[in-house]
Amino acid sequence: MDSNKKLGLWILTALVVGNMVGSGIFMLPRTLSEVASPAGALSAWLITGGGVLMIALVFGNLAIRKPDLNGGPQIYAKELFKTGSNSSILSGFMSSWGYWIGNLVGNIAIITTFAGYLSTFFPILISQAELITIGSFTLKVGNALTFIVCSLLLWGVHFIILNGMEGAGKINLVATATKVIAFLLFIVIGLFAFQKANILPFAAPRYDELGHQIGLFGQLNNAAVATLWAFVGVESAIVFASRAKKSIDVKRATILGLLIALAIYIGISTLVLGMLNHDALVASDKPLIDAISTVLGPVGGKVLAAIGLVSLFGSTVGWVMLSAEIPYQAAKQGLFIPSFLKVNEKGIPVFSMIITNGIGQLFIFSTISNTIAAAFDFMIIVATLSYLVPYFIASTFQLKLVYTGETYTAKRTRILDGIIGFFATLYSIWVIYAGTADLITFIFGVLLLASGILFYNSVKKANNL
Repeated sequence: MDSNKKLGLWILTALVVGNMVGSGIFMLPRTLSEVASPAGALSAWLITGGGVLMIALVFGNLAIRKPDLNGGPQIYAKELFKTGSNSSILSGFMSSWGYWIGNLVGNIAIITTFAGYLSTFFPILISQAELITIGSFTLKVGNALTFIVCSLLLWGVHFIILNGMEGAGKINLVATATKVIAFLLFIVIGLFAFQKANILPFAAPRYDELGHQIGLFGQLNNAAVATLWAFVGVESAIVFASRAKKSIDVKRATILGLLIALAIYIGISTLVLGMLNHDALVASDKPLIDAISTVLGPVGGKVLAAIGLVSLFGSTVGWVMLSAEIPYQAAKQGLFIPSFLKVNEKGIPVFSMIITNGIGQLFIFSTISNTIAAAFDFMIIVATLSYLVPYFIASTFQLKLVYTGETYTAKRTRILDGIIGFFATLYSIWVIYAGTADLITFIFGVLLLASGILFYNSVKKANNL
């Protein structure tokens, strides 16, 4: 067996669950309460769950039908054009670039959440005391310490992964198992602590910054991008397909991981709405801890915070692995900067790790001037929009295969995959539309994507174009 092919079904499933159930479950109850009523939030979970299930089925199908195209959903972009053409290489590179940036930004959102939960034990991390003032900028003690904690976590995980992919995968498996058990206990406790009054009125309107009323459909649109963030990572098994022991395990891990995550999300997010009133939830930097503390007191909050730290540490391991693997796998297919092909003796893409985490370090600077919650909200929107293009591309590629009949022999399977591809494409378009409604976020996302053009020449030369 190839020494790289060490990831079995359960490690792959743990990567999917661990990367999905990361910062999202810890912070999203607050984010959703800001933009949607309980009715809007629950509807967004169900629609997003259905849409992501369609995308997951697309990923699983393509992993089996096109096993040579591994490394993530963005790889399929090159297949939409003539093989070896400039259009094929450019689309593959730009899609890989956007997807990579989205991953590394998303990883920093998890790392900042880790710092937020660590403040349960070390309140100085949220201290507002002034450290230094330069002109109009004031650095607070809490922000400075948060920056140090986030940086140490990022580079600590970096060195763990350099020692081997399988070992890092096992750490992620243990952390994921811990969090799943803890979340099931949270759901049991939440059922007893749920207060109906906290979710009433169930379909209350929300208001924008100008005081205009936002109805249920508008809330659903606003919540769609936030809930999609929770499912980002569903493609984790696809990215590591070339390292899987069996190709069928990639599809199984994707579907199994999604269903586990969906059950956890709907259970916990609904229960938190009933455990904290709206004002307390919106003001919280760590909503799950605040919710459990209302039932079990400070000790319960600290136990959950400790479990949360284990969970977020595992997610950080998974996401750093994922973020570095994407440009490496793309470079193997001639779709990324050739330098990213460098690996160490254990097969770890060392150059990709250094550059990916170096850029991640720059995003950690957002914690110096923002609160943890504000930094998290900004990063998840930018990251989520970076994922939507590859999701849309994968769905479109499935439709292309169905249309041409390539890899198909049974008509019934072809029709079924066509239906799944259609709904996955429709869902991707809807969330792209909903997510780009905010002009500033849209422009920032486009600038991040466009920045890849500066590095395209080296990819062009590698392909002799």
